[in-house]
Amino acid sequence: MATKQKVIIIGAGPGGLTAGLELLVRSGMEVVILEGSDEIGGISRTVNFKGNRIDIGGHRFFSKSQRVLEWWSKILPTDLQSLDETDEKLLQKADMQIQTFGQPDKTMLLRNRVSRIFYKRKFFDYPINLNFATLKKLGAKQILKIGLSYCFIRAFPIKVEISLEDFLINRFGRVLYQTFFKDYTEKVWGISCKEIKPEWGAQRIKGLSISKALKHYFSQLSKKNGITDVKKIETSLIEKFMYPKFGPGQLWEEVAQKIEKKGGKIHFASNVSKIDWKSENAVEVTVQENLNSPKIVYKGNYLISTMPVKDLIASMDNSVPDNVKLVAKGLEYRDFITVGVLLKNLKIEEENRKAISTDYNRLISDNWIYIQENDVKLGRLQIFNNWSPFMVSDKKNVWIGMEYFCNEGDSLWNLDKEKFIDFALKELVKLKFIEMEDVLDTTVIKVPKAYPAYFGSYHNFDIIRDFTDRFHKMFLIGRNGMHKYNNQDHSMLTAMVAVDNIMSGETRKDNIWEVNTEADYHESKKTDS
Repeated sequence: MATKQKVIIIGAGPGGLTAGLELLVRSGMEVVILEGSDEIGGISRTVNFKGNRIDIGGHRFFSKSQRVLEWWSKILPTDLQSLDETDEKLLQKADMQIQTFGQPDKTMLLRNRVSRIFYKRKFFDYPINLNFATLKKLGAKQILKIGLSYCFIRAFPIKVEISLEDFLINRFGRVLYQTFFKDYTEKVWGISCKEIKPEWGAQRIKGLSISKALKHYFSQLSKKNGITDVKKIETSLIEKFMYPKFGPGQLWEEVAQKIEKKGGKIHFASNVSKIDWKSENAVEVTVQENLNSPKIVYKGNYLISTMPVKDLIASMDNSVPDNVKLVAKGLEYRDFITVGVLLKNLKIEEENRKAISTDYNRLISDNWIYIQENDVKLGRLQIFNNWSPFMVSDKKNVWIGMEYFCNEGDSLWNLDKEKFIDFALKELVKLKFIEMEDVLDTTVIKVPKAYPAYFGSYHNFDIIRDFTDRFHKMFLIGRNGMHKYNNQDHSMLTAMVAVDNIMSGETRKDNIWEVNTEADYHESKKTDS
């Protein structure tokens, strides 16, 4: 009897879990998933703080891939009625379900996407909506500057885009770039846009431009887009999305349960210290919980990795050429801190009214707010109530997430918890978003290597790719696994394509690297219907 082929998967985030379930459903292979933390979902996990749930980074569930949409629907079906129901009604319906069935349904809600920019103490639609309200807030003089700047760049575009700054100026003009993009982007990455490669814009903003924003705005005057229309819309302009009732972690916890029911193994606190390819068909992965714990060796025939490329190369040290080591060592990341704040009220002055969130009908509707202000370090503010009313334990309270971008080891990262909370709350007061006496509770979550950076040695990344692609049965997938700023659905697609290759005996990797650079994710190319 032939021995079962074994696949070792590093990481239990969206990429690793998708690959694991796909393999178990489609093959007779043995699957072992090694997760360094004690949690499921990676950066897409949901943190439960005293019944209040935190979505780290914010995860809208939408995709231009029908394959991904169908995959999600098999795990958590979408409640199509939820878009037309108030959050109060959703909560009441859930209470009835608890009484009838013993627990709320496992489902996705259909949500309206609302996000804005807070700039010069005023709110602006995001993506930039050149409507009357925006024009009024900017003023005639600034609008004229923006228009002239955009006309100039359309007539004389930057022919060779060597930086993110070039990429953004070509699409928005210099004045609009400096107004709404430059400061926030540099707050996120901690360096000048001139030092960031244009690939970041190609992955995160793609086909968005002033002309597309205007076209989309006028189309909305006569047409209401639903979740099924996403293939026809630039990604940044999608206005509706699906969302698990209890945050993104709910979906990935369901996937993990399915993996285990089908015989897959998930091992936590399994930090990879060594990867040793004994032959093209045999790999040994050594893990240990910490330096003082015993080492455990897992043997397999295939390896799927979502671990940071920098760490992957370090773990393969003996077989890695010096030039590959040098590039890997120079890869950089941006780290992330979320401060969860539970409030009695969220006080935001907006136009001629105060939106004070004592109930859902009066709570401002933003999922998140981009903070484009130089006098605070806060980068983005999430309002978890608006992602799903089930994210907050008491509907009378407001549950928000303050997002800070930093580097592991810098002054922000090294602040102790109490000092960081004090610093963060004072920024909210400074912005006139809260009163200090309304704060009920707080928590701090730190996420290292949240964002792979498009600077450092990234310009030589092809050297790493050429090296790793030589290992026919090793597949790099996911955001950190490929050092690509992928969305959740892109990470899933890389996993699906990797499994396709394994099932067909294909050793190619180019189709995995092409995910998020394909036609479905570029508005300048034709998309399949």
